Amino acid sequence: MDEALTLLAIGALFLASIAIDALGRRVHVPRVTLLVLFGVAIGPPGLDLLPTALAGTDDAVAPTALTMVAFLLGGRLKPDTLRAHGREIMALSVAVVLTSAVSVGAGIWLLTGDSVLALMLAGLAAATDPAATHEVIRSVGAKGRFATNLLGIVAIDDAWGILLFSLLMLLAEVVMGGSTPEPFFRALVELGGSVALGAAIGLPAAYLTGRLKPGEPTLMEALGLVFLCTGLSIYLGLPFLLTGMVCGIVIVHFARHHDRPFHEIERIEWPFMLLLFVMAGASLDPGSLGGLGLAGAAYISLRAGSRILGGWIGGAIAGLPGREGRLVGLALMPQAGVAIGMALIAGEHFPDKAETILAVTIASTVVFEVIGPLITVIALKQAARRSHREAG
Repeated sequence: MDEALTLLAIGALFLASIAIDALGRRVHVPRVTLLVLFGVAIGPPGLDLLPTALAGTDDAVAPTALTMVAFLLGGRLKPDTLRAHGREIMALSVAVVLTSAVSVGAGIWLLTGDSVLALMLAGLAAATDPAATHEVIRSVGAKGRFATNLLGIVAIDDAWGILLFSLLMLLAEVVMGGSTPEPFFRALVELGGSVALGAAIGLPAAYLTGRLKPGEPTLMEALGLVFLCTGLSIYLGLPFLLTGMVCGIVIVHFARHHDRPFHEIERIEWPFMLLLFVMAGASLDPGSLGGLGLAGAAYISLRAGSRILGGWIGGAIAGLPGREGRLVGLALMPQAGVAIGMALIAGEHFPDKAETILAVTIASTVVFEVIGPLITVIALKQAARRSHREAG
């Protein structure tokens, strides 16, 4: 019976997504936001209609969907794209990550006087939601330099975020009286392991795939690579987002015989993304907003402001117009699973801070997952209008 209910629920969700997509086009709201809200409505926070067995599938669906996104993002970092936009992408990504961490850390420390809490929330502020950003860009059909830079940034900023979070955790342990370098070494092992694994899968794939169907890998080849990256990363305890991104970069750089190496993934990723966003909404608890507190409100305000400031700083370094840099920061508001994962790790290391860290992270995720995609759409439209004016 559980299997039947799970299959019925998945079928109903797929059909409901058609109506949600049509509604999003009519009311001009990104379908990411609508899917998250739909998940809240039909999940435990609302009507609680989803079968229990479906919730268990999230452990496999979420990593697979996110690896697909990372694969596609890595595939967009082609040699010609890096030559044309590499400086802009690097400057913007580093500036946004560092500005977010410094602003949130300093603000929380001044507000609470708690240096450990400030350092941990500073590390969490750097995380973004590449899946939501990627989906919004695709759904509005955004093209050009602004969209290219945005996709490049979300492709690499989780790597910066993991490293920065580990460094700040190490600093927090020193502040607490410890001196273990474990977080830093663990971060290096995770980052290095993911890069090595992505390259180990990507190099042979670059030469072997796309032979059966000249010009592009078949559906089976594409799915095989995604599941291989996801499964091995989870088995080895490595960040699957980074593994997928590196694999995508390696393939697009070395597969000279490929015309469209990721076309098959683009065709099949939506069912996984649909389940990802609905289950993300079902896992959110809007009631957590009631316990947000002063630290949580400050975190949301500081993170939002620092994203815009970081975009402006990065844009200035890259030589972009000031308004364009600020719009990049505005478009990077979504925050999701990576931040919650970091919060759980921080809670394990600092048990006396765990409740506060988790409360702030979960509440801010509710806010940024619902309004973040809306703000990204606004930024994309503003950038498009600005580009049209310049072209005219």
